[in-house]
Amino acid sequence: MRTRSLLDLGKVAIPAVLLALTLSACGDSGSSGTSNTTKASNSSTSSANSTKCDGVPGTQLVALEDDKKLQTVDNVIPAINAKAATPPLIAALDKVSAALTTEKLVALNKKTDIERATPAAAAKEFATAENLNTGLSGGSGNITIGAANFSENQTLANLYAGVLNAAGFKAKVKTVGNRELYEPALEKGELQVVPEYAGTLTEFLNKKQNGANAAPKASGDLNATVAALTELGAKAGLKFGKPAEAADQNTFAVTKGFADKYSVSKLSDLAAKCGGGLTLGGPPECPKRPFCQPGLEQKYGLKFTFTALDAGGPLSKTALKTGKVALSLVFSSDAALAG
Repeated sequence: MRTRSLLDLGKVAIPAVLLALTLSACGDSGSSGTSNTTKASNSSTSSANSTKCDGVPGTQLVALEDDKKLQTVDNVIPAINAKAATPPLIAALDKVSAALTTEKLVALNKKTDIERATPAAAAKEFATAENLNTGLSGGSGNITIGAANFSENQTLANLYAGVLNAAGFKAKVKTVGNRELYEPALEKGELQVVPEYAGTLTEFLNKKQNGANAAPKASGDLNATVAALTELGAKAGLKFGKPAEAADQNTFAVTKGFADKYSVSKLSDLAAKCGGGLTLGGPPECPKRPFCQPGLEQKYGLKFTFTALDAGGPLSKTALKTGKVALSLVFSSDAALAG
C-alpha cells in the first residue's frame, strides 16, 4: 500500500496519497478515541430523515462515489524527464494509462498485497492479459524507471518497463524511496520515468516552487489539476503522459452489507438515508481536516459520531468489517476493496 497519509492532498505535499499517504495532532475529544458527535453545517437534506445508520459487519468493503468531488484527484500519471520524452516513449506509457482503471488497480494490489505475487510478476500477468506489449516500436536507448517504496508503485513501474522494452528501449526499474528522493533525480535525468499521482505531485511541485503556504493548485477537477501539473512540470524540466482513469486517492468506504441494507452507492445517498447520523472512523486528525469530517458535513450535509482509528490501515478496515463504524477513510485502490 501507499505510504502517504490519507489526508495530504491539497493539505500537504503525499503524497497521493499512500497518498501521501505530515499530519498534525488536532486535540478534539474524538481525536483521542472518545466519541465526538458533530452537527452538520448543512443539514437541510439530512433533517428530512432521522434514521441513524449503524455499521453493518461484513468482509467485503465498498468505496462510495465522491459525487460532489470533495477529494483532490490522484490519478496515476507517467512523469517523464523532458529530455527523454520522445514520441515512442510517451506512446508506450500512454498505452498503460489507457488500460488502467481503478478497479484494475485494486485487482493488481490484491495480487501483490494479498496473494503475495511480486510486483514484476503481477505486472507481467496484467500486461499479457491487456495485450500491452504489442504494436509498439521506435524506441532506443536506456531508460531507468524510478519506483517508490510501496508495492503499487513498483507494479506500475514494472508495467512501464514492460511496454518500453516492447517498444525497443532497454528499460529497468530502480526502487528509490520517497518523492523527496526520486523527484529531484527525475529532474536531473538520473531517472527518466516515474509512475506518479496527479494531485499529490501537483502540490509537491507547487510547494517546492512557490513556498509551503502556496495556494493549492490540485483539486477535484482532473483536467484542471493536470493543466496545473503540466505548467509546474515545465519549470522543473518534466513532461507527462496521459493520466489513467485509475486513481489512488482518499475515499470513504462502507461494507457491502451496509451498502445493500441502506441502498447507497455514493456519498450523497447517505444524507437522504442516514439523516440521524453515522459513525465515522479515520485518523485522529479527521475532525479538523477539510477533506475529512468537516468536508463531509459541509458538502454532503452529514453528521457523525467520530472514532479515532488510523489512516486507512488495519484499524480502519477492521472497524468497518466488525461494524464498529459505518464509514471510514481508506485508499481508493486498496486491495481490501477487491470483490
